[in-house]
Amino acid sequence: MISNSLTDSPIIAFTILLTVIFTVPPIFERLKLPGLVGLLVAGVVLGQNGLKLLDSESDTIKLLSDIGKIYLMFVAGLEIDLEQFRKTRNRSIGFGTLTFLVPMIAGIAVGRLFNFGWNASVLIGSLLASHTLLAYPIVSRLGVVTNEAVTVTIGATIFTDTGALLVLAICVGIHGGEFSALSLATLLGGLVIYAAVILFGFDWAGKEFFRRSGDEQSNQFLFILLALFLASVGAQVIGVEKIVGAFLAGLAVNDVLGRSPVKEKVEFIGSVLFIPCFFVDMGLLIDIPAFIKTLSSIWLTLVIVVALVGSKFIAAFLAKLFYRYNMAEFLTMWSLSLPQVAATLAATLVAYQTVNSAGERLINEGVLNSVIVLMLVTAILGPIITARFASALQLIPADIGTDSLTTWWESYENQQVEPNQEPFTVVVPIYNPETQRYLIEMAALLARHESGRIVPLAITKAHIQMDDPQLVTALEQNQKRLNLAKEISQEFGVEVSPAIRIDDDAALGISRTSREQNSSLVVMGWSRTTGLRARLFGSVIDSVFWSSHCPVAVTRLLSSPTTIRKILVPVGDLTRQTIGAVRFAQILADVNQAEVILLHVCDRKIPQTLVEKFASQWTDIVDKSQLQVSTNIQAIRGDDVAKVIIREAEAFDLVVLRSVRYRTAGGLAVSQVTTQVIKELKCSIVLLGEPHS
Repeated sequence: MISNSLTDSPIIAFTILLTVIFTVPPIFERLKLPGLVGLLVAGVVLGQNGLKLLDSESDTIKLLSDIGKIYLMFVAGLEIDLEQFRKTRNRSIGFGTLTFLVPMIAGIAVGRLFNFGWNASVLIGSLLASHTLLAYPIVSRLGVVTNEAVTVTIGATIFTDTGALLVLAICVGIHGGEFSALSLATLLGGLVIYAAVILFGFDWAGKEFFRRSGDEQSNQFLFILLALFLASVGAQVIGVEKIVGAFLAGLAVNDVLGRSPVKEKVEFIGSVLFIPCFFVDMGLLIDIPAFIKTLSSIWLTLVIVVALVGSKFIAAFLAKLFYRYNMAEFLTMWSLSLPQVAATLAATLVAYQTVNSAGERLINEGVLNSVIVLMLVTAILGPIITARFASALQLIPADIGTDSLTTWWESYENQQVEPNQEPFTVVVPIYNPETQRYLIEMAALLARHESGRIVPLAITKAHIQMDDPQLVTALEQNQKRLNLAKEISQEFGVEVSPAIRIDDDAALGISRTSREQNSSLVVMGWSRTTGLRARLFGSVIDSVFWSSHCPVAVTRLLSSPTTIRKILVPVGDLTRQTIGAVRFAQILADVNQAEVILLHVCDRKIPQTLVEKFASQWTDIVDKSQLQVSTNIQAIRGDDVAKVIIREAEAFDLVVLRSVRYRTAGGLAVSQVTTQVIKELKCSIVLLGEPHS
């Protein structure tokens, strides 16, 4: 057993936490359990009821857990898609009201049934009223995010989370002191003014700072962190719980960050470090004897779980009646609103730790333990139901009657492209002579098909003095590369316009040139920057994906593109992005008289009728094409999408993939099929990214 003096050391406590965060979640995910369950279990094992290696009262654990708690709510605010909310504002508010009030009433009834006071009962109601979009990656993978029922449920999150946190702030304020109408009015007035300052002030300040700071991602990252902690401190100053400020800060900077690389870095830091610390601390707070006692007198836990599941069901059913949704949409709305993770756990911990002058907690240990069980049940049940029913949602396939690379993304942005307005232009950044030929060949094949031109681009790193010998040498080397690119292009009979650019930032140099040339596509070589460094500081590809105005095709070509005869395109949905990837593959196949296979990997539980319907929808889309390209769809059932794609790809020359950005769910990282596939594929790859993807 480690001595107390060692366990009290902040460094040792932090090392233990890092070890747990690094090792435990993957083990539980292999057991088909959420990684956060593993963190809770680790907290129990390492806490005072187990090995006594970690103490929830230590300054280190308190600090990291507090940061994790506010970070969790901050990420919850960031993850709300304001654009989706604006599209279905009225219905989102309508469903948000239903899925807030019905569970709220059910929670109050549960509290009164078990003899809790009115204040505690209302607080229990608010804990049930919010929801976490834990199953968002599932609907995203299925490509049904644009279905109205899903959009309405996502938009409702802003209403439920905000409402639940406001109720929490009021209940904590009432519990902490003498209640009066004046004190309540003062609290509400202060909260309204504070919320307005955060939502509008931080939004304005953020946009101004980002505009003035340009591309300084490190300073932008620090600005966002400062906004988070300023909002949290401000909440405490006016007597409101800090997680309310963190959530409002997330909403405030949501528009500022958009889908920028800075947002990804902010979420990454939270999801790999601070948020897991919060869940471990939740485990440390679980008193095993009290937990067993709670479960032995199971009625409170059972009634809370049934009240939540039942009330969310009723709310979704009422929305079905009001908005005339079908059964699949109704069950998907219910399942998406079931999981109780982010706001629920953070608010529960706040309520449990709130003690009045008489030493009474706002909620007792029984409620805390019941909410943890509720979280475990809903975190498992919600995604399972979503996966079962969301696949049946109806989507209107995008209209892609055109066979031009110029338009498959322009129409996605609701822009009409005038015929022959500009020649189809492919910008090709070149640097490595070993991969240069295949890159130019790929660009030339596409440009020739579209009767366009290519712009080989060489970026030279800027120096302070323009007569610096190193700069002169670099320019000479780049000119040689461009001459070679010109020779290769002429073999294909396409127009060539070589360009040299001197720039401090290679990614921005590529994006700026492509904008100046009004390019239709950027074709890039593969970057080997992966892992932690790429997550923290980004790669050239990340930055080009973010800043480019047109699609970007990142390639890893193992042989000449002219030899490609079999192309594989994994398809999981009917979104414009996936259809764009198919169109790209068809045009490349048309040049080489190649064959295209669309691979759909579906869950074993999905009914065969739905699989056949999906295949027929793709057949209709393919039939619209005027290109004489052999295109077939192949559906394979499998639990591991990545492994199936990797196995099937062995018989192909090229795999065309979509770029899918890193996301979080409930504050925890979601694995990417695309990332795993890229690492293990043995054939050539094209990774397609759309503007701002």
